[in-house]
Amino acid sequence: MNASIDALLDKIKILEQELIEEIQNQHQDFAYKIRNNRVLFDPQAIIQHKRYLQQLWDYLRKAPLKHILSTPVIWSVLPAAMMLDVIVSLYHVICFPIYQIPMVKRSDYIVFDRQYLNYLNFIEKINCAYCSYFNGLLAYSQEIAVRTEQFWCPIKHARRISALHHRYQKFIDYGDAKSYRDKKEIIRRDFEDLG
Repeated sequence: MNASIDALLDKIKILEQELIEEIQNQHQDFAYKIRNNRVLFDPQAIIQHKRYLQQLWDYLRKAPLKHILSTPVIWSVLPAAMMLDVIVSLYHVICFPIYQIPMVKRSDYIVFDRQYLNYLNFIEKINCAYCSYFNGLLAYSQEIAVRTEQFWCPIKHARRISALHHRYQKFIDYGDAKSYRDKKEIIRRDFEDLG
C-alpha cells in the first residue's frame, strides 16, 4: 500500500476522533451529565428548555401541509427498516462467531437520548426516535457489512467511491493479485484494533 495514503488515512482517523471528543465536550456548554445512559440536565437548563417548547397544537397548526401529507410516506419505511434490522441482526449473531469476526455493539450505533430534551414536544420526540433508530440501524448495518467485507473481500475498488469506511485502509490494492493471495488470510483476522 502507498505510504502517503496510509499517512492520510491515519490523519483522518485522528481528526475523526478529535471531532467526536469535541462534540462530546458540549455537555459542559449545555449543562448536562450522562449517568447510566441517562442524560441529566441542570435544573436551570430544564427551565430554559421549557421556554422553547412548542405546544403540540401550535406545532401542528404551523406545520406546512406538505410536511403533514408526506408523513405517512416517511413512516411507511419503518416496517422495511425493522425487517432489515431482524435480518442483519440474525446474520450478525449467527455468522460472526462462525467467522470469528468481532461482534458489533448495537448500542454504539442505535442511540436513543433525544427524549430527554425538554424543548421537544411529543411529535418531535417521536420523529427524533424514528431518525435515531433509522440512521443508527444503517450505521450498525454498515459496520456489520464493513467487517464482513474485510473477511470475505478485502480488495479496494478500481473506480472512485464517494466514501471510505474505516477498515478500507487494510484492504489490498485493486489488481495486486500477489498481495491478495499472500495477505488475504492475515487481513481476514486483522481486527485487533477493535479491542
